[in-house]
Amino acid sequence: MLNFLPAPLIGLLASALLGLNALFWVPVLMFFALLKLILPFKAVRLRIDPVLVAIAEAWISCNSAWMALTQRTAWDVEGIAGLDPRDWYLVNSNHQTWADIFVLQHLFNRRIPLLKFFLKQQLIWVPVMGLAWWALDFPFMRRHSEEFLKLHPEMRGKDQAATRKACEKFALIPTSVMNFLEGTRFKPIKHQRQQSPYRHLLKPKAGGIALALNAMGDKFRAILDVTIVYPDGAPNFWEFLCGRLKRVIVRVQILPVPEHLMKSDYAGDPAVREAFQHWVQQLWQDKDAQISLLLEAARR
Repeated sequence: MLNFLPAPLIGLLASALLGLNALFWVPVLMFFALLKLILPFKAVRLRIDPVLVAIAEAWISCNSAWMALTQRTAWDVEGIAGLDPRDWYLVNSNHQTWADIFVLQHLFNRRIPLLKFFLKQQLIWVPVMGLAWWALDFPFMRRHSEEFLKLHPEMRGKDQAATRKACEKFALIPTSVMNFLEGTRFKPIKHQRQQSPYRHLLKPKAGGIALALNAMGDKFRAILDVTIVYPDGAPNFWEFLCGRLKRVIVRVQILPVPEHLMKSDYAGDPAVREAFQHWVQQLWQDKDAQISLLLEAARR
């Protein structure tokens, strides 16, 4: 609607609306989150958690509103019909840009339960947003390199324990556990450094999704495998704010939860790790081929 304005002006306007939206909703979130902190009882959590989710959904709706105001995006979306906001889902997606999160939240808001992301521990210090993520029980993870873990083997199980604890909370009310299998945003230099066997994707990491399935696999109705494609190139965050998200293609496949992997010991059983990695690699091969086909069709 406002895309006739110069891109930098749109970017400043979108930034202001994004910030004001957060500053409005975060204090409301914090009021109820502090109640939950002061009264740490299951009965209180069961009453307050739905309120927190409703606030977050209203916040996301407001983000969708300023996106509609500042963007003229052609949305090509398939696979989101028939989803249930009262059930549990494990959601997986490729990851290219911070805009992915806005795309996912916009499309899934109130169609499935609120997306809960696993975040790096450092993000808790992000002004305003860190408090919001804490209030909504987003789990914060300390991700250690293999070299660090060799020097400090006692730290190897810390993230697994944090994941398991978070999933115990998620099991209380309908939740969508969001996982980016690549663990980070796709960049050509990362792709080259990894020597990734995939054309459009980084190598997948099976540990996070394995822990989620192990902790609450019997709760998940299905796995939502999401593929996001930007035919004109993935915008960085500033380009996104400036209204340069012209086209986005999203395909969602509803996959069954692999029952033979749900309660298996990924950390302690090499055979289980191999089975998980084979399952994830096949998922990624199919996604890589799908991205190629979608890009080819978009260029015609």
